[in-house]
Amino acid sequence: MGKHEKLLARFNSRPKDFTFQEVTTLLAGFGYSLNQSGNGSRVRFEHEHCAPVFMHKPHPSPVLKPYLIDQVLDILRQEGLL
Repeated sequence: MGKHEKLLARFNSRPKDFTFQEVTTLLAGFGYSLNQSGNGSRVRFEHEHCAPVFMHKPHPSPVLKPYLIDQVLDILRQEGLL
């Protein structure tokens, strides 16, 4: 099992300590790239053929809120990546 598969398995378990850096790495494994336009905490992950993923960078803690994990899981399922 490779790093991407391990990270995906961890993400699917909906951990309470999944970080923004981990979701960035996970989405990069699916072909998404991070687009931080502007100075705020709003970011967009873009993919050539799939729907973009929008979220706010969590702060001051880098840990994602549970609703963000659910949102990303839903988008990945809708796009047929899971």
